[in-house]
Amino acid sequence: MSSKAVQTLGLFQKATKFDKGIGACLPEGYKKFYKEWKHTEPAAVHYIPEEGRYRRDEVTGEVFPIQNIPLPLKYPLEYNDQMWGGEAVVQGFQKRDHYARRVPRFWVPALKRTVVYSEVLDKYISVIVTNRLLNLIHSNYGFDHYILKTPACDLKSLLPLGIKRKILQELSKGCPTYTDNQTKQQEIMEQYSQYLSAYTDEEIEWYGYSFNQACKKLKDSMDAANQPTPLKHVYRAQLIEKLKAAKLEGNKSDVEMSQSSSWIQRINPFGKKHET
Repeated sequence: MSSKAVQTLGLFQKATKFDKGIGACLPEGYKKFYKEWKHTEPAAVHYIPEEGRYRRDEVTGEVFPIQNIPLPLKYPLEYNDQMWGGEAVVQGFQKRDHYARRVPRFWVPALKRTVVYSEVLDKYISVIVTNRLLNLIHSNYGFDHYILKTPACDLKSLLPLGIKRKILQELSKGCPTYTDNQTKQQEIMEQYSQYLSAYTDEEIEWYGYSFNQACKKLKDSMDAANQPTPLKHVYRAQLIEKLKAAKLEGNKSDVEMSQSSSWIQRINPFGKKHET
């Protein structure tokens, strides 16, 4: 019995979305991405985490345990079509005066539209971003380096995750975008091919999809593989093969007849024409 089974002995394990339905058929490459995306703790953005387990008050000397509790965040529907660099909408309360009653408030990051450039894809992308995302791009010396270095839990939204999948696919194919410029193609591969070592071909194929998108992709591939071939196509192919075989036999018989007739003409003395 494994150590995991011993630890969970006698405990009820709630079924996950990967234990039933079409989710159980998803490949391990997608499960690894989903774990990195949903079950990995992202970097702290809206608070400064404290190190250690305890801290001492400098005035009273009282010891308190350190609790780095993430803030409750909200993600609107438009979030997946934009790049916020890990930021989100913060929900809380605000008390503007000591004697006033606190009121609910939402803190929304400042958004702006800008254009980012992917050197691997050789494309300019118009997208809504935050100032933090622009700072992350500059600190990583380029958009591609930022996308490839950042884990899925920090990219968060589907737009940068989809762009990361396309960049990885482009690198795995050898950057066919720069086929006409082999010098630039070699420079791009030398600069970015190091990121491919962390992924397999299956992980790259399934990277960046939501759970519903992954299920649809798997279902479409299964339907395409199990799609029956119409009998009219089968009969047409069989008929074409029979006609080809009959034509070859007809050509062979004609050649044999011509050879036999030429042999009879050679031994027939009356079949030759004498010149006068």
